[in-house]
Amino acid sequence: MQTFDVLVLGAGAAGLMCAAQVGQGSRARGWRVGLLDHSEKLAEKIRISGGGRCNFTNRVVTERNFVSANPRFARAALAAYTPDDFVALVKSHRIPFHEKHKGQLFCDRSSEDIIDMLAGECRDGGVHWLKPHAVQQVLYSDGVFRLDSTAGPLTARHLVIATGGLPVPKIGATDFGLRVAKQFGHALVDQRPALVPLTFDAAQWGGLTELAGVALPVRSRGSETQAPWFDEDLLFTHRGLSGPAILQASSYWNPGEPLALNLSGGEYTAETFTTHLLAQAQGSRAQADNWLAAQLPHWPRRLLQHWLALPDVAPWAQRKVAELGKKQLGPLAASVAAWAVRPNGTEGYKKAEVMRGGVSTADLQSKTLESRRIPGLYFIGEVVDVTGWLGGYNFQWAWASGVAAARGILSKNA
Repeated sequence: MQTFDVLVLGAGAAGLMCAAQVGQGSRARGWRVGLLDHSEKLAEKIRISGGGRCNFTNRVVTERNFVSANPRFARAALAAYTPDDFVALVKSHRIPFHEKHKGQLFCDRSSEDIIDMLAGECRDGGVHWLKPHAVQQVLYSDGVFRLDSTAGPLTARHLVIATGGLPVPKIGATDFGLRVAKQFGHALVDQRPALVPLTFDAAQWGGLTELAGVALPVRSRGSETQAPWFDEDLLFTHRGLSGPAILQASSYWNPGEPLALNLSGGEYTAETFTTHLLAQAQGSRAQADNWLAAQLPHWPRRLLQHWLALPDVAPWAQRKVAELGKKQLGPLAASVAAWAVRPNGTEGYKKAEVMRGGVSTADLQSKTLESRRIPGLYFIGEVVDVTGWLGGYNFQWAWASGVAAARGILSKNA
């Protein structure tokens, strides 16, 4: 029997952060803090993120950058541990980093720098490593958690579930955290892949497979009422659509509903883009196809050729622009500025970056992530129904929720 004051399950971003914080904060008290993971390698999701350079946070993070049944829930933890706090930690370890567009911060060298930093912070906190080990059963009675594991029987006064979500099963993702939550009576918000490429019915997409590899900047919006517009790049694939524009919108998309795409290069609606094209066409002696290329300079040639072959465009593509009116330019403007596409699904958890849904925030304390049902039980990171945008937001939630739980544990036992 191994006995711990605090046992963290899951050595990913949130788990490493929580274990390090509670370990360092409790050393004077002589606490025993354990960190258990089923994998020999630490934080595989950190390792592969950001193309191997880990987009570890964003300069500006608020609860508006997250999807949740209760969008305001994340506010307390995010305010208590900010991007500046994590950047200060990164700087203290002399890890070089740089900022990409829209406040995204990446390691200059490798994601390994962040993993090594967090592992070092755990060592400084005297954290006991239990890996690779799996947990078969979690029981609770008389204020103590009892676990059956491949490391033998374990007990702990505080148990932190940081086992992540369902994406990328090839690196070991499981539903363990969701099962534990359900076992102890917590409500679950329906889970589904998020930040994920979208797919289309083969018959519907057949004519667009020739555009695979084409990319361009667009505005995208999911189907949900509260969905924001995203200004990002779109990528055509053999099976559908990908790129940051689609990944962002996918978190706000419901199966069976259309996705809105604006390929005009501006904040036009179908109506205002029609007005714009009509004004540009007046007095022009250009041929329609050449003129259209000038109106959409950000379009790759393959995309333009495809659009010129559309049934609504092909009949007049070789005519003079001055001969065209609203009857011709209206449908064209709508297809460009208000392209409604209806995906038939996603690439699933194997390609998703995160999971939407998870442990309901209604059953958790917002300042500490402690269960409202079971004292001493905490859920942090991706297993919670808090899903960030692309751009470092999910890592910031991991750091902030991990710190929130650690501070909650330490304050209860001060």
